[in-house]
Parts: sequence; C-alpha cells; structure tokens
Amino acid sequence: MTVENPHGIATEKLDHIITECGGKKSNLIAMLQKVQEVYRYLPEDAMIYIGTKVEGLSPATVFGVATFYAQFSLEPKGKFEIKVCDGTACHVRGSMPVLNAIRAKLNLQAGQLTSENGLFSLETVSCLGACGLAPVVVINDKVYPQMTSDAITIVLDTLMKEEN
Repeated sequence: MTVENPHGIATEKLDHIITECGGKKSNLIAMLQKVQEVYRYLPEDAMIYIGTKVEGLSPATVFGVATFYAQFSLEPKGKFEIKVCDGTACHVRGSMPVLNAIRAKLNLQAGQLTSENGLFSLETVSCLGACGLAPVVVINDKVYPQMTSDAITIVLDTLMKEEN
C-alpha cells in the first residue's frame, strides 16, 4: 500500500529510494538525485521525509545540500528541460534572440521558468562547453547547435506535436 502525505509524495517510493541508496547519510546526494528523477524536482515534503527517516540526517541538512548544489531544483521542472547557453561565444552569436523566441513561444512571463502546461522548463547557463557550435541550446541532453529564433521555434513545435 502506498501512503501519501497531503502534497502527494508517496512515502513508499521514498522508502524504496532510501533503501536502494543503502539508507546511509553518506548517500544523501544519490537519494536526492533519484527523488528528482521521479518528481522532476525536490519536493519539500520529500526532503523533510528523508531528513527524518535517515539516521544522522535532519531536514535542515537535506535542505542545505539541496540548495548548495546547482543540479537540484526546488521548483517543478518540465518534461523538456531547455538550457540556453549565454556564454561569451553564444551571446555574441545570438543566444538572446533565441532565448526570447523560446520565451515567446512558451508564453513565459518574466521570472517564470516552467510553462503553464508543465511540459517545458527554461534556464540560461553560463557555458555548455560547445562554443564552436554557438549559439547552443540543449533540451534533455540533446544538443541543438547554431540555433536561430526560427530554428528553435520549429524544434519546439515538433516537441509539442509529439506530445499531442
């Protein structure tokens, strides 16, 4: 039987993740990574649960680790995680018009990182290590080189059609 707390976090899933990671505080990062794989972010209730369930941890310790590492998100992410490089090479070659085209296509307002339908999340990153392919966009680990506003719109249209 799966027990859920008021926010929909299945404690059975969390117990499985804790067990799978050996139930040790030294494996906290691995636990958080697996929780984020399941929920696409780190729900507060999941972090509290892990902090009270694993010996030697506290919710404050779990929150501290989750907020220290950039790989973790405390906000829900979309099914498609879009990263737009704004490093020097990408910026000079036009990453900002690409970013603006994504925001317009997904109807993302200032400060909004995830689309209303929950399909897309958008973030800018300092460098993706592909300067020769600038400007670069990565969607769920797939690299889209030499992006333009028109090209990224086509990519997004294709992803949207696949989801319908």
